[in-house]
Amino acid sequence: MTGVDTVRAVFPLVAVMARRGFAVLLVCALAACGGARDTLPPAPFVAPDEGPGPNYLIGPLDNLTIFVWRNPELSVGVTVRPDGRFAMPLVDDLPATGKTPSQLARDIETQLGEYLQQPIVTVIVQGFVGPLSQQVRVVGEAAEPQSIAYRANMTLLDVMIVVGGLTEFASGNRATLIRFENGEQKEYAIRIDDLIKDGDIRANVKILPGDVIIIPESFF
Repeated sequence: MTGVDTVRAVFPLVAVMARRGFAVLLVCALAACGGARDTLPPAPFVAPDEGPGPNYLIGPLDNLTIFVWRNPELSVGVTVRPDGRFAMPLVDDLPATGKTPSQLARDIETQLGEYLQQPIVTVIVQGFVGPLSQQVRVVGEAAEPQSIAYRANMTLLDVMIVVGGLTEFASGNRATLIRFENGEQKEYAIRIDDLIKDGDIRANVKILPGDVIIIPESFF
């Protein structure tokens, strides 16, 4: 074999190695750009304890039914305004956002106490929306990205059912869950593909109020 033949034989191999090396470098670069992410412990598909979760907090656009005992003319249905306040007979612009229904009932009783003797108020929430701190937001390559009102014992599987799963372009195993803990933002790696395509129960994790799930698009 001549020197020219040797060069011709070696060149394709070098080219292949170069391409593979570039691919490796690209993957490493992408991994570095993503940053380190922690992992979450698995959660059961069916919660063993169906007890109540955190107290529900009223949010903008929640529908409230306010019942004032022995005063039907004051018992009304209202919608919390986007600014977090509402009005009703004898009560004007009372803040509601961030309060539990019981807390809001006591505030209404205080306001009505200026006109009635020992009023008794009950607040019932309908059409749950809740504040952002209690919503679960899903963005990116979900079939129906949206904000979901948190409910007790919610898991990643429950969230994916609500948003209709993933798009054909989604990279579910590269998804990230963002959570605020003790005033600090943390990022966790979640494996949505393994959960909904392979049925891997270990990929099902507990969801908390305020979680944000980001689902990226696949590179290929």
